[in-house]
Amino acid sequence: MTDTFRSFELTDLRFPTSRDRDGSDAMNPDPDYSSAYLKLATGTGDAGYGFVFTIGRGNEVQVAAIRALERHLVGRDVDQVLSNLGELWRELTTDSQLRWLGPDKGVEHMAVGAVINALWDLRARRAGLPLWQLLAELEPAQVVDLVDFTYLEDALTPAEALAILQTARPGAAERTTRLLRTGYPAYTTSAGWLGYSDDKVVRLALEAVEAGFDHLKLKVGADTDDDIRRCELVRATVGPDIRISVDANQRWGVTSAIANIRRLAHIDLWWVEEPTSPDDVLGHKAIRDAVAPMRIATGEHCANRVLFKQLLSSGAVDVCQIDACRVAGVNENIAVLLMAAKFGVPVCPHAGGVGLCEVVQHLAMFDYVAVSASTENRWIEFVDHLHEHFETPVVVEGARYRAPSAPGSGARVHDATLEAFSYPDGPAWRTYVNPQSHGQVLPR
Repeated sequence: MTDTFRSFELTDLRFPTSRDRDGSDAMNPDPDYSSAYLKLATGTGDAGYGFVFTIGRGNEVQVAAIRALERHLVGRDVDQVLSNLGELWRELTTDSQLRWLGPDKGVEHMAVGAVINALWDLRARRAGLPLWQLLAELEPAQVVDLVDFTYLEDALTPAEALAILQTARPGAAERTTRLLRTGYPAYTTSAGWLGYSDDKVVRLALEAVEAGFDHLKLKVGADTDDDIRRCELVRATVGPDIRISVDANQRWGVTSAIANIRRLAHIDLWWVEEPTSPDDVLGHKAIRDAVAPMRIATGEHCANRVLFKQLLSSGAVDVCQIDACRVAGVNENIAVLLMAAKFGVPVCPHAGGVGLCEVVQHLAMFDYVAVSASTENRWIEFVDHLHEHFETPVVVEGARYRAPSAPGSGARVHDATLEAFSYPDGPAWRTYVNPQSHGQVLPR
């Protein structure tokens, strides 16, 4: 009997993180970490799970964008779809009418990512493997078939991609064993949110170092004098041997970015993240040239593989930061990993948020085993909140991500969480007062 996709179940899921300024930065002072959450169910009763991360208002728009893709899946043969996810990716990203909303960017492109990630979650669950291992065990030619090389062939050809994967093949088994034994390096942003008091930043920085972290990230961009003061405070707290990076969250123009980075140089920063608009490739290149050897990092807000192509091939960035939910899912992130490998740029995924740590760890681990074959100068971001809401929460011990062993991508949220934090009718939202609402109870 043919098994078909039976339903698209969507939840507008939001957490009131603005209450304690968790996640606060210069551009986003009061985020409510949110998820447009998809359960893609089959006729046999199993399901795949995916989501798009947002920070509150507008999450309902992202839910609607995912809903617009329902017609492509419901009623179709599950095995046929799962066996050809490269072709399905091309179908979703070239919908003759939805493509007008992009193309290759915006809420509809991210919606494709939620669907693709849910399908990979289902495929991994059915294989009984964690997603990273499922991807790493694919033959190089199978991985190449997942990638759409349209717009990429001037920077990366299918033959070059195949060669990268074939070169990494020897030693993959040994790297898998090492990964399972020692995990993948992590850095933390938990101490660095811009809305935290100095006392809280110092306390959390010390706790992070005691937990084994040798790389911390601080938010900057609201006021340069205060940024310098806070960075000096943390440097004095943790000493000279701990790496400190900063994240301006796109707050600066090119000229001010160069000036501000130079003023921060004495802190001995490891990288400066998102110094300007994520779309400004020429701006990133100008900043990097002006402040070298200071490293420039970006990528969490890059809309698609074409923008990554420009950043990587032009030498505009020193660190490539993929995000599990910003581009159109696993397939497009594989394209980015392959380009980063070709141009020799280390990949340090963006995480935090809600569920981003759980999912993006699989991409970094696949990269280590099957693409770059390296963890040198590479870390996955870690933020220690909201993990308890997931069926298989991320595990970080001794500042290292432990390789997940449970089947799937880690995206599944507990049913009780969906009930409690669904917006606007979940119990968590019925009497919540947003600190920016001047006492108004929202959303009532």
